[in-house]
Amino acid sequence: MIKSTVAELSLALAAGDISSVELTQAYLNRIAQYNGELNAFITVCEESALEQAKAADVARAKGDTSSLLGIPLAHKDIFCTEGITTTCGSRMLGNFVSPYNATVVERFNDAGVVMLGKTNMDEFAMGSSNETSFFGAVKNPWNTACVPGGSSGGSAAAVAADLCAMATGTDTGGSIRQPAAFCGITGFKPSYGRVSRWGMIAFASSLDQAGPICKSAEDAALMLNVMAGLDSKDSTSIDKPVEDYTATLNDSLQGLRIGVPKQHFAEGLSSEVEQAVRDALAEYEKMGAIIKEVDLPNSHLSVSAYYVIAPAEASANLSRYDGVRYGYRCQDPVDLEDMYKRTRSEGFGEEVKLRIMIGTYALSAGFYDAYYRKAQKIRRLIKDDFSNAFKEVDVIIGPTSPHTAFKLGSKSDPVSMYLEDIYTIAVNLAGLPAISIPAGSANGLPIGMHIVAGDFEEAKVLNVAHQFQKHTDWHRNKPSAMAKEA
Repeated sequence: MIKSTVAELSLALAAGDISSVELTQAYLNRIAQYNGELNAFITVCEESALEQAKAADVARAKGDTSSLLGIPLAHKDIFCTEGITTTCGSRMLGNFVSPYNATVVERFNDAGVVMLGKTNMDEFAMGSSNETSFFGAVKNPWNTACVPGGSSGGSAAAVAADLCAMATGTDTGGSIRQPAAFCGITGFKPSYGRVSRWGMIAFASSLDQAGPICKSAEDAALMLNVMAGLDSKDSTSIDKPVEDYTATLNDSLQGLRIGVPKQHFAEGLSSEVEQAVRDALAEYEKMGAIIKEVDLPNSHLSVSAYYVIAPAEASANLSRYDGVRYGYRCQDPVDLEDMYKRTRSEGFGEEVKLRIMIGTYALSAGFYDAYYRKAQKIRRLIKDDFSNAFKEVDVIIGPTSPHTAFKLGSKSDPVSMYLEDIYTIAVNLAGLPAISIPAGSANGLPIGMHIVAGDFEEAKVLNVAHQFQKHTDWHRNKPSAMAKEA
C-alpha cells in the first residue's frame, strides 16, 4: 500500500480498504527502517501523526470525503510548524520552535492530512545536492553513494523511498525539480504568487515558491488544489481563482505545440539524458503533439543573473539572524558586537556565509549598478524570451538536469555546483510554472524531463505531464534497494 500514489491511497481510504492509522503506522515503520541510511528526515512526529490519523478516520466515518483526508505527508523543514522544531537545515535555527504554522501547513492541516515529520534540506535552501545541511547529507535511494539533489533533497528522497506518500518542497532556482529528477519522482513548481509564502523561511523572496513533491502529476494536482490560493498574510500572493487542477488532466494533446529550446540540447548535456528526452518527445508526437524548435537567446545568462539576485536577497533576509531574538546564540559574548559576529560566524555554514558575502557585495555602493541592476535587466530579457516563445508554442520541454545524480562529495567548487540548475533557474527568474517528471534511466539512475508553460497555466503543465505518465511507466519505477517492506 505504501508504494501507491496519493490518488490510489485516497480511493483505498474512501473504500475502507485501509485506515489512516494503519497507513500512517506503515510509513512510520518504513521511516524507522530506512531513515538511518538515507537521513531524509530531521524530525519525526510519531505521536502527533498517529493522533492526526485517528482524527482523520473519525472524520471519514462521519462522512468527510476530502481527497487528501488521512494521507501521510512530510514537510520540508523550511515551513514553520507550530510547536515543532523548524531548522531550515541550519545550526542557526537548530533550537527554533515556531509559535505558528505556515499557510501551506495550515491548509494541509485543514484538509485532514497527517504530518509524519520534517525533511532534511540544504541549509537555508542554498544548495543543489543536500550536502550543505547542518544535519548531514541526504542519500539518494537509487544509489546511496549519490546525492538526491537539493535543496529539497530530504523530501524527494522520502517520497522516492516510500517514507511518505507526498511531501512539500520549495524551489528558488530548481530546488523541487532537480531533486525530483535525481530521485525519479514528480516535482512541481507553481507560478510565483500561486502558493502562499507566509511562514516559509525566506531565501530569495522574489524567487522562492512552494510546491508539491510526489509520485505523479495527478498527485501534484491533488496537492495543488489544497496549496494554491490567495493569502492575505502574503503580499506576493495572487488574487486569482483556484481552478480544480484535476479537472483537465485527461484533456487530449492533439495539436499541442511543444517547443524544444535549442539552448537546452547543447554542450554539457549527457547523451543518455538527451536520448531519453527525445524519446519522450516522440511519445508526445504519437499523442498528436507538434514538436517545434524555439529560441531562448538569453537563457545562458540565467545562472549569472540568478547568482547575483538570489544572494543579494539572501543577504537582506538572513540579516535577521543575529542571536538576539531567537535561534542560535554564541556562548559568553564579550559585548553586543562580539555576539553578532560570533553568532553569525558559528551559526551559518560555509555555503550560506559565501552567499551572504556575495549578496552584500552586489548590493554595496559602487557595485549595485554594475551587478544587481544589470542582473535585474537580464531577468527581464529572460522573461521576454519566454513570452515570445509562448506566442508560438503551448509548452516548452527539455531536460531537467544535464545528467543523472552525481556522487556525494564529487563537486568541490561552487561554480560546477551552481551549473547543476542551468535548465531550471530561468523559470524562477520568469516566475513560470514548471514540472519535472521521470522520463528514463541511465546506469540505474532516473532521468528527469522538464515541462514549462506560461504564467498561471498550472493546469496545462499538469495535463501534459499526466498524459505522458498515462502512456509510460517511468514514474512507477522504484529503487531496488528500497524494495523490501517493513
